[in-house]
Amino acid sequence: MSKDRIVVTGMGLVTPLGCGVDAVWQRLLEGKSGIGINDRVDCSDLPAKIAGLVPDIRSDPSGIDIENVVSVRDRRKVDLFTVYALAAAEEALTQADWKPQDEQLRNRTGTIIATGIGGFPVITEAVHTLEQKGPRRLSPFVIPAFLANLAAGNVSIRYGFKGPIGTPVTACAAGLQAIGDAMRIIRSGEADVIVAGGTDACIDRLCIGGFSAARALSTRNDAPEQASRPFDRDRDGFVLGEGAGIVVLETLEHALARGATPLVEISGYGTSADAWHLTAGPEDGSGAARAVQACMAMAGASPDDIGYVNAHATSTHVGDRGEIAALRTVFGDAIGKLAISSTKSAIGHLLGAAGGVEAVFTALAIRTGMLPPTLNCDHPEDDFADLDFVPHEARSVDIRAALCNGFGFGGVNATVAMARLD
Repeated sequence: MSKDRIVVTGMGLVTPLGCGVDAVWQRLLEGKSGIGINDRVDCSDLPAKIAGLVPDIRSDPSGIDIENVVSVRDRRKVDLFTVYALAAAEEALTQADWKPQDEQLRNRTGTIIATGIGGFPVITEAVHTLEQKGPRRLSPFVIPAFLANLAAGNVSIRYGFKGPIGTPVTACAAGLQAIGDAMRIIRSGEADVIVAGGTDACIDRLCIGGFSAARALSTRNDAPEQASRPFDRDRDGFVLGEGAGIVVLETLEHALARGATPLVEISGYGTSADAWHLTAGPEDGSGAARAVQACMAMAGASPDDIGYVNAHATSTHVGDRGEIAALRTVFGDAIGKLAISSTKSAIGHLLGAAGGVEAVFTALAIRTGMLPPTLNCDHPEDDFADLDFVPHEARSVDIRAALCNGFGFGGVNATVAMARLD
């Protein structure tokens, strides 16, 4: 496998803060929140009545225009997670200026788009239709609408990309694993360009009810914007969100040869398994630490090289503490100089899309020299007193390298390292 330098040449975002990299980044740095009352789903009998919903263009100029992404006729063929992936991929490919018409170039372009759950709302609605109206009323598009790989499939079909295609379904680490897998595939020589990232859209009654039954969701329903509180002693669970984050990856040599603008380097990737518990990592964060260490080893980075970590931190007690324990293992006494923030405080937890979205945020932090804040971090736990969580307000800092973490149910851990290109 080669050690070619892998760079990002395009980025696309669909989030609860809106759609489009520039608009979302501005709102994030301004300390805006995309979390509100869940008016899409009947939550009257559910404990959690809040969510991070992607806004519609009819209510927000930066919202998604679904009919512009998928025609009315084709809308019944795809679930929302695919719509979000198509929208984010279009933005990323446009920035990268990569929509090849040549067959050979299409053969060398891959599509690796992850999801945590896929078309879950289609499944629950189909069950309702089956039970209430019978099998003859089921749509012939039920199966292709909910299959997890159909976000990648639809992007591949739309642009004619015939290279490697895949869909990591590794819970909340999926988006980062898609980027890591893409990096490896390009270095193996199987593709020249890959569209990679994550997407999820499963804010429905069953999903909310299931996470609530696991006591994972915040029930701070009277103050939605204050509900996601990573690292704060008063946190009571995460807030369910939705969206997509997509990047275009290629080698630095390939990008420069075709006149593309490299935005940031993907310098390392590490992944590991906890082999510990279905839904929680070990208290010492040892599995997460192994992923971070493997990532930094690939990047050839020391703790002093890393200026920022976009933490997975979901706003759960076990998860937040395990991640900090992992970072203490890796960074030791140098952790006090490290800026750590959780952008989930502004958008909620996007499950399989989290890694893709947060990878874009991490790249933007390096490129702009602005660190996104951790909202609602009013009272960090006492043993976090030595840590810099970039509370409340964005900060201007010149950083050369950063990490992005993603950890998921089943004990899956992933970390991606990024570096500034001079």
